Parts: sequence; structure tokens; C-alpha cells
Amino acid sequence: MSNAWPAHLAVGAVRFARPTGRFDEILTFYRDDLGLPVLAEWRDHQGYDGVVLGLPDTPVHLEITQHGDPPLVPEPHPENQLVLYLRGPAARDAAAARLRERGHRPVAASNPYWPERGAVLFPDPDGWLVVLAPWVFGVDPVPRPGVLSARPVS
Repeated sequence: MSNAWPAHLAVGAVRFARPTGRFDEILTFYRDDLGLPVLAEWRDHQGYDGVVLGLPDTPVHLEITQHGDPPLVPEPHPENQLVLYLRGPAARDAAAARLRERGHRPVAASNPYWPERGAVLFPDPDGWLVVLAPWVFGVDPVPRPGVLSARPVS
């Protein structure tokens, strides 16, 4: 398997976007509770509220928008996930502790892959899952099941 980027696709940045019907709650969760930096935010721009959140590098963004009255938002699914690959179990524990301190509770994963490898999952206010994985995909070896323990879901 090659991780080389295709020469014909000169991408300089990537943005993942999704809708919400709970803009203020979502903004608080990702900005204040999780701690992602806000790169841009707008209110009532042609009927849209939105925020662009920075992920590890500025060329990687998460955009969340709200539009309509009421907003039309798809139902969450257990595979709607933002996976944050963190730099080890201590980083996972620190991020999980911050979310717990701010009133969020982890949930069980529907896919056993995540807890078997020490990941912890938290739902955002829309029910989409944030996966806190204790290794960096593509840099660190993927943990064998049971090697990186996660705290029990509570």
C-alpha cells in the first residue's frame, strides 16, 4: 500500500463539513470542551451559521454549519466519527479527563476495534462520536487488542 499523494491531485488543504441543528452547543463542545481552535466563524451569512475548526495542522479543518428553520440534519450513526489520533495513552487520558470535567460521559463503541486498542468515545451534542485514539495512525504501530487499556466507560 502506498501513502504517496497522487501527482494529478494537488490538494493544499482538506475540510470536512457537516450540518448541525444545535450550533451553539456544538460550538461550545468543539471549541471550549474539546479545545479545537476556531479558524473562522460566521452568523447569518445568507441564512447560514458556521464555524471552521482547526485540526492538527491548519490545512485540515472541520466545518460545521446550521441552516434552515428548523435545520435539516441527518440522524447520527455510530460510524459518524471524528477520530483524533493522540500521542499516546497519557494524551488520551488528558483529553478524556477534560471532557469528563466539562460534564461529558464516554459511550460504548459499536465497533470493538476502538476499545480493544484503548480508544475512548464521546458523543457530541448531535450524537456524532469523537474517538480519542491513543496512537498516531501512520506513525505509530496500531496497538494490538488489549495492549493500550482505556478507562472503563462510565
